[in-house]
Amino acid sequence: MDRSQLEQRFKQHGIRRVKVGGFDIDGVLRGKYITADKFWSAIDKGFGFCDVIFGWDIQDELYDNAKLTGWHSGYPDIHSKIDTDTFRVLPSEPHTAHFLIDFWSDADTPYPACPRNLLAGVTQQARDAGYTPHVGIELEYWVFKEDSASLVEKGYKNLTPLSPGMCGYSWVRTGQNAGFVQDVLDQLEAFDIDVEGFHTETGPGVYETAFCHADPVRAADMAALFKSVMKVLCARQGYAVTFMAKWNTQLPGSSGHIHQSLWNADDSQALFGDAKSKDRLSELARHYIGGLVTLSPELTALFSPTINSYKRYVPGMWAPMTASWGIDNRTCSIRAINQPSVKSARVEFRQPAADLNPYIAVAGCLAAGLHGIREKIEPPAAATGDATEADGAPPIPITLADATAALRDSKLARQVLPAAFVDHYVGTRDWELRQYARGVTDWELARYFESI
Repeated sequence: MDRSQLEQRFKQHGIRRVKVGGFDIDGVLRGKYITADKFWSAIDKGFGFCDVIFGWDIQDELYDNAKLTGWHSGYPDIHSKIDTDTFRVLPSEPHTAHFLIDFWSDADTPYPACPRNLLAGVTQQARDAGYTPHVGIELEYWVFKEDSASLVEKGYKNLTPLSPGMCGYSWVRTGQNAGFVQDVLDQLEAFDIDVEGFHTETGPGVYETAFCHADPVRAADMAALFKSVMKVLCARQGYAVTFMAKWNTQLPGSSGHIHQSLWNADDSQALFGDAKSKDRLSELARHYIGGLVTLSPELTALFSPTINSYKRYVPGMWAPMTASWGIDNRTCSIRAINQPSVKSARVEFRQPAADLNPYIAVAGCLAAGLHGIREKIEPPAAATGDATEADGAPPIPITLADATAALRDSKLARQVLPAAFVDHYVGTRDWELRQYARGVTDWELARYFESI
């Protein structure tokens, strides 16, 4: 939107203040309020934002191995640009405009650690190759009748879920919690987050939300903003929400599936379907799948960024154990969907969990798929039956340590993604591993305290 359009929107909504923010490596939305006067100046010239947000972890602990920023650089400001097309107004903050920002080393150079710029760059590669990428993201999450204080007081145990029991796709549960559900749906619609589907999943208080397919950056915007907004909306109701991959040993995990396809340059023709082929998939789709199968083990740390991510990678948890693909096979890491029409053909990447950073995970998928197209990589035979036991399928790293090592050693990763980003990201995961190594877990206490 240009300045005159923005001025009209500000007048329409009675905007008195502005909230701006951008996402860090862990997908945390870092932002602040600014005055309207500062906003109008910033959309023309940009503004400074302390680069410490890329120099600390999810708990604001400073990395000791960062090269992009640190004590050696003095944590300077980086250039920030407001994306005026991301204008939103949350109904619970009716006179406040919300905008996303991108981070730049200078006016013309994207900051290497900025996840949104990473995805924008990979998306541009697709467009330069003559393709229009489409992405749709699904997230599962757990809602509790708790607040921030009670979570801490209970030590994140014995939590009261929004609803008891295993109630997947429950019409009744959404009806019983209609006030909460309708408030969420209304607020998301007003906040320009396009919801395609919303339902309960299997587990006490667990829901899934699917977002409409869109340009990769907008798709990631919706998913990333949703995770932040849900924490606000739940708190207003006296609830809490988690997007952890697996919050409880006895309960299912939370997935974060990514649907993706390529269309032609003017976005008028879907390119992944072919009614004449045996599997109704085009050669382009097969090569895209070949790239995902080839690269996904090496890029796993991008899709599964936390220690907890890997608690899903066990048999029977609806999470893939191998880099495999199949036609409408949910045990594979890549589910090829070739029905009901050629136009709807797409691939669903099922490896990530809800703890993903949407920008980084989508960038990894798209970069891998484009690599497969450039190199004309033929995928292995499609898996039938349980792909977690498929012979010969490359295994997915099942710990963050293994995944980080695979990414660190990957030459292909630095070919398909900016090397500076990969190097910084590897350093952040190495830090995460060292923080975990220092911790004493409840499992250790229960197992060893009296018995050893």
